[in-house]
Amino acid sequence: MSFVLRRLASLIPVLFGVTLVTFSLLHLIPGDPAQILAGADASATDIEALRREMGLDLPVWRQYLRYVYGLCTGDLGRSISTGRPVADELMDRFPNTVILAVAGVGVAVIAGFPAGIVAAIRARSVLDHASTVIALLGVSAPAFWLGFVLMMVFAVWLDWLPSTGYQSAAHLVLPAITLGAGAMAIVARMTRSSLLEVLRQDYVRTARAKGLRESWVVLKHALRNALIPTTTVVGLSFGSLLGGAVLTEMVFAWPGLGRLIVYAIGVRDFPVIQGAVLLLAVVFVLVNLGVDLLYGLIDPRVRVKK
Repeated sequence: MSFVLRRLASLIPVLFGVTLVTFSLLHLIPGDPAQILAGADASATDIEALRREMGLDLPVWRQYLRYVYGLCTGDLGRSISTGRPVADELMDRFPNTVILAVAGVGVAVIAGFPAGIVAAIRARSVLDHASTVIALLGVSAPAFWLGFVLMMVFAVWLDWLPSTGYQSAAHLVLPAITLGAGAMAIVARMTRSSLLEVLRQDYVRTARAKGLRESWVVLKHALRNALIPTTTVVGLSFGSLLGGAVLTEMVFAWPGLGRLIVYAIGVRDFPVIQGAVLLLAVVFVLVNLGVDLLYGLIDPRVRVKK
């Protein structure tokens, strides 16, 4: 419990740093939100009145203090472009991004774990080399390129899957594969390297000397210990996919948080951008905490040390 409380306490300076950096960078972006919102035909008087209404006429440090005070009272502000509370804007989109990230991690785990295990058991074989090539392609392929290729093949040529939108589970397939391809490659290579290292340990040799079946040695004795570093990769991948789903959401017109951030940047909707970045930071830190706690379930020695 003390470990959890310490990690939760460390969340405070992290989030403070996120708010400060995000706020500072946004105010360096060229463009006046009031002028964008007022339109090209608005007079200077109307623009200035709108700036005062939105508090943009205040010094930057006072704007930041107002923003931090609002966060402390549970108020993320209101969207400049729609006038809705930022919390409502985020909650409309965030569940869709979570669904996409979970599906992407599912693709990474379902495809990456078996590929890594087979590559480790058949080290330096044709399967191992093929796994390496596929992993390199998965890491190297940009999400926007891979998304267009999958869309062209499976939606246009074969007409098996829908290309854009989110009306059914079928719409999730192509975005999930696109988003999870890079994580799948990393999971496969990490599983391979971890399992190879464990298979060289003395206790594995002892298990083999006792006459145990190779499948039992791998699954019962070796794989559990090899899962610890791989668990870290999977956990971090989930946090990364949440924040890195922007390109995938734009390619497949997925109604998630990434598309909302891109739109908010275009109209200089600072409250929405700040709220979205802060939300992603909180989720990323909590995912890391969950990974640390999961260590104790996989390896009791880790739990004792903490």
